[in-house]
Amino acid sequence: MTAVDARPESTAGARAESATDASAAPRPEAGTVLRFPAGFRWGTATAAYQIEGGATEDGRTPSIWDTFSRTPGKVRNGDTGDIAADHLHRMPEDVRLMKELGVTDYRFSVSWPRVQPTGRGPAVERGLDFYRRLVDELLGAGIRPVATLYHWDLPQELEDAGGWPERDTAHRFAEYAGLVAGALGDRVSTWTTLNEPWCGAFLGYGNGVHAPGRTSDLAALRAAHHFNLAHGGATRVLRDRLPSTAEISLTLNLHALRPLTDTDADRDAVRRIDAVANRIFLDPVFHGRLPEDLVADTAGVTDWSFVKAGDLEVTSAPIDSLGINYYSPSVVSAGSSESPSPWAGAEEHVAFTPAEGPRTAMDWPVDADGLYELLTRLRDELPGLPLLVTENGAAYDDYADPEGQVHDPERVAYLDAHLGAVHRAIEDGVDVRGYFLWSLLDNFEWAYGYSKRFGIVHVDFASQRRTPKDSARWYAEVIARGGVAVGG
Repeated sequence: MTAVDARPESTAGARAESATDASAAPRPEAGTVLRFPAGFRWGTATAAYQIEGGATEDGRTPSIWDTFSRTPGKVRNGDTGDIAADHLHRMPEDVRLMKELGVTDYRFSVSWPRVQPTGRGPAVERGLDFYRRLVDELLGAGIRPVATLYHWDLPQELEDAGGWPERDTAHRFAEYAGLVAGALGDRVSTWTTLNEPWCGAFLGYGNGVHAPGRTSDLAALRAAHHFNLAHGGATRVLRDRLPSTAEISLTLNLHALRPLTDTDADRDAVRRIDAVANRIFLDPVFHGRLPEDLVADTAGVTDWSFVKAGDLEVTSAPIDSLGINYYSPSVVSAGSSESPSPWAGAEEHVAFTPAEGPRTAMDWPVDADGLYELLTRLRDELPGLPLLVTENGAAYDDYADPEGQVHDPERVAYLDAHLGAVHRAIEDGVDVRGYFLWSLLDNFEWAYGYSKRFGIVHVDFASQRRTPKDSARWYAEVIARGGVAVGG
């Protein structure tokens, strides 16, 4: 998943008065169907470590999340992804659930240590065979497979050699991308290089709340650059290995930021976070440059000499679309953040404000306007680039009632509002091609273990029984009619 731990729980938020003028546009009358364009991609999404299980099968070796989850105190209740939702063995059942929903697309990630256990050398065919079967099952069900090459499960052996702060990891990733493309490229037409490199860099190496759990501003900044380099290098390899019709993408969890007050100090706080959260990826990938203010803000941490000649030409290899993961916005102001912080170069200058209003079980504010703000920003800054909402959803405290039903009206309301925001963005000229609901299944929710449920399908982890929630039936109806019914 994406935005889990993307900011401290107590600091993510937005005040009601921060809503944009656009958000005040009149809502269509009840019963109106907000129809999406023909060919709109209705999807759902998962990630390998969160659902697959089979941690030691088919030659798979530990990833950084296997190691991290076994480190006392790092994951709630000591949970691990050893079994997760047992998707490795129940994949055909899960594809049948998707077919019943009517989704057109399924975004999954490939487990790097299942395919290339040491992060070097040839692929393990048994590992690739699972993804071959998955892709065949999807195509047989009429569902387009969307493959993500990296969703945070770095082979532990590469971390032992230095991990993402080391340049060699980017080269290893490009090699791995070629192996997967060679196995699946004849049947998978949409490819995402990385999922949320911000989380991998700044939560994994900055404040240490994600694997591998290191706490160093310098390591986080080096990792961010090497993620960009890995994306660009993999993009070049994919272009070489895939048919010319293949779509190559990148998924970012861009932060929707608002100043607490309309003061120079709070606006500068937004600028600082925007640099280290958003433009640290957008500028190298789409403009072949480092943000000058980011370099200045982090001068006390690094001189950026790890960026070598030619790197920014690699990072800016052209791509066909951009994926956006969104859960909630953040309000920032001048101040200081707790240490260790994921905000390298900004922690002494920026504070976050708790939100008012409804919140999810993650204690994140429910605010669909932030998604609209991100989409319209990208329309203006990257004109002509197709966008996909590759993750959006909410965790609530779901349970099966005595009749075996799972009622989740809060999730339905959340999804309804956010799809409304996507529709409004499309009406305002944003080229949004698809929406991938997070998530298909309840799963291993990273540092929260199994305590948070994002799925539209309930999983009883003891029995592995799957039960579609009310939100699953609601989403199926949305897909069937091609839009959201206002007030229903």
